[in-house]
Amino acid sequence: MVRHVAVFVDGENISASHAAFIRNHAQSVGGLDVLRVYGNACKYPKWQDQPGYRFVHSGTGKNATDLLLAIEAMEHALTRPCDCVVIASSDRDFTHLAQRLRERGLTVIGIGEAKAPEVFRAACTAFEELAQSARHTTALDHKIREVIEANNSNGQGIPIGYLGGIMHSKQGIRISTYPERNWRNYLSNRTELYDLDARGPDAKVRFKPEGFA
Repeated sequence: MVRHVAVFVDGENISASHAAFIRNHAQSVGGLDVLRVYGNACKYPKWQDQPGYRFVHSGTGKNATDLLLAIEAMEHALTRPCDCVVIASSDRDFTHLAQRLRERGLTVIGIGEAKAPEVFRAACTAFEELAQSARHTTALDHKIREVIEANNSNGQGIPIGYLGGIMHSKQGIRISTYPERNWRNYLSNRTELYDLDARGPDAKVRFKPEGFA
């Protein structure tokens, strides 16, 4: 068993439903010194509620999460006692990070979904594949997807307020009758199905095709 383990989770790529598995697996390897998850705080509220994790807001820029995770993982490896780094992501962009950490003599454990590319898996000392998350799509979710798909503009999604209007006028659905009470709460509680912009008058929502597969 190694002595010092640091975990870095790509919260935009890995569902919060895997939080306990990632933490438990890391603890089985050695002493858990760092347990961080990175992402846009406005989009991933479920990760912020996971016990033991420190959520690091990465901002809204393109690739901001990947860049910040890589910087902090390297910084930790260079400045703190560290024997093993766990990278939780299915993104091939972390291949170089894994390779560089291994070159420094660290054990690198990748944790990701079945879609994780072979190039990232091979860059790690070992790779642990996550079980596929159960999909809890409802009839309402499929109606939401149909509306988004029909009104999507160049892949940018549709305004959340516009979605609510269509769902009410054409589907007869009032979100106020649901436990979440408003559309943002409903959509943000289903990060495996939807991707939302930060709060604002023109905030849009997109559906994730893999969530409905």
